[in-house]
Amino acid sequence: MKLFQWISSSLRTKLLTMFVILTSIPLIAVGLVSYQKSYNTISGHNKAATLLVADQLARNVDILFQDTGKLLELGKNPQVLHFLYSQSETYGDAKEILRTFDLYRQTYKYDSVLNISMTNLYGKGISERKGVFQLEHNPLRNPHFLYLMDHPDAILNVPPTDASVWDRLDGFSYPQQNVITIIAAVKQRITHEVIGFMTIDLDDSVVEHFIDNVAIGKTGYFYVVDQNGSPIFRPTAQQSKAVPAFKSIIEQSAQHGSFVHTSVGKPQFVVYTTSQATGWKIIGIAPLQEIVEDANKIRQLIIFSVALSIIFTITLYFFITARLTRPIRLLKNKMRLAAAGNLEAKVKPSGNDEIADLGISFNIMLAKIKALLEQSIREQEQIQKAELRTLQAQINPHFLYNTLESIVWMAEAGKKEPVIQLVKALSQFFRISLNKGRDWISIKTELEHVQSYLVIQQMRYRDILDYRIEVADAIQSYPILKMTLQPLVENALYHGIKNKRGKGLIQISGYEDTADSLILTVEDNGIGMSEARLAEVRSYLDIMRENHHLADDTDFGFGLSNVHHRLRLYFGPQYGLEVDSEEQVGTRVTIRIPKR
Repeated sequence: MKLFQWISSSLRTKLLTMFVILTSIPLIAVGLVSYQKSYNTISGHNKAATLLVADQLARNVDILFQDTGKLLELGKNPQVLHFLYSQSETYGDAKEILRTFDLYRQTYKYDSVLNISMTNLYGKGISERKGVFQLEHNPLRNPHFLYLMDHPDAILNVPPTDASVWDRLDGFSYPQQNVITIIAAVKQRITHEVIGFMTIDLDDSVVEHFIDNVAIGKTGYFYVVDQNGSPIFRPTAQQSKAVPAFKSIIEQSAQHGSFVHTSVGKPQFVVYTTSQATGWKIIGIAPLQEIVEDANKIRQLIIFSVALSIIFTITLYFFITARLTRPIRLLKNKMRLAAAGNLEAKVKPSGNDEIADLGISFNIMLAKIKALLEQSIREQEQIQKAELRTLQAQINPHFLYNTLESIVWMAEAGKKEPVIQLVKALSQFFRISLNKGRDWISIKTELEHVQSYLVIQQMRYRDILDYRIEVADAIQSYPILKMTLQPLVENALYHGIKNKRGKGLIQISGYEDTADSLILTVEDNGIGMSEARLAEVRSYLDIMRENHHLADDTDFGFGLSNVHHRLRLYFGPQYGLEVDSEEQVGTRVTIRIPKR
């Protein structure tokens, strides 16, 4: 919430927000799309390249075994067939067979072939290293030979881990080397009956050389597992370490593929392929971070570019807004001063742009506002004075009418002395009322004015009217608008006491309410008002308080409405009259005026 308030607090902040949003969103969107595309492309290329390396490694292994497999053609040589089929010693055939072995070696350069040997079903055999030999045990005890008896067309590629657990056919061992053995059945030409077996021993360092010379990323490596998932070849650096078997790769029928392994530690990228010649799986494994390293570099470059663009945008914003918003901020400050009442807060426009024109218009506006205010003040003063004169003109004739009516009545009754006394009181009353044209008198003089009025009215209503004035001496020197109390006393007489049976009492009191205001009350014990009638009176005064004019309803008398309106015109809405009344008990009108 505070963030939105800060953004909307100034034009400069809005411009900054707009600059950043309009720049950042497209850059971030383009960056995300570019990163996603580049990540997918580069990681896809890296994964494909790794898979190609694995396939190439598998092809190298296949080529090795295919080339070596050409030696199996020796099983079709007549001398070999005769040697294996014959039970007698055939020195010439053996010599010819060994010469043929040597011919193949010279022709195909089999540097990785350690030995070639053949044996028949009875243990008679021949090999490069040992020559003609006779096995001491039945060859069919060997499980591989038994398998070839049932599957004579198969070619077995026995890894070193397996070749080390069964006796060599010719009794020859390789204590310093691990060997891969290729085994195939030798069949009679016509009947295709198995008459013997041919074995080729390969130095496994050739396959290990392939594994050592190929890597994935910086720390990745390849290794080979057999059809059961047991590792048979691994890099030299990984000889002492365990490698994952990935049984799922062995169980699935796919020949090659890749996936991300996340079950343990950091994500690992795994690629695998299958050697067609051996059925072994070549598995490559490397941290995924290394495979997508190039894509991550592009991501960092994109993030740096976006951040640099945002910084450049913000710098450009400050450069632009320093020239654009400075005159606007100056104009805003001047407007605030003008709103606070300082109409002299004019702008000194610079330049010829729209903001300079706005400053000139603002100065013209202030000048016109100042002139209009001065004119309005003069007119308001004249209006208030005219309205006050009108209100007093309404009060005085009304009172004069009532008083003259009393004089006429007393003269008709032949009361000479009371008439003289009444005329003197009336003269005193009007002397104070005129007050040489001044609107203000002291509270003491206003009380004398009221007392003259009460004397006049008491002479007329002697049997029903009594009065009491109890105003603190301390406040009698304060000024008050003349003709403030008299209309209220008149209203109490005509609307309260006159309609009551028995003698009534009008009581005038006054005191200091606060340090700034005075309270005067006019209270009678007349008939009072019902709650509904009191609500109407208060509503009537509230209407006057909002509308600032007199209503035409005269049921409440001129005095109450006129006094309330005059006080509010001079002193403001916090001053005026408050009315409280209770039926058959009386009415109290409270006057609140300032001490000034």
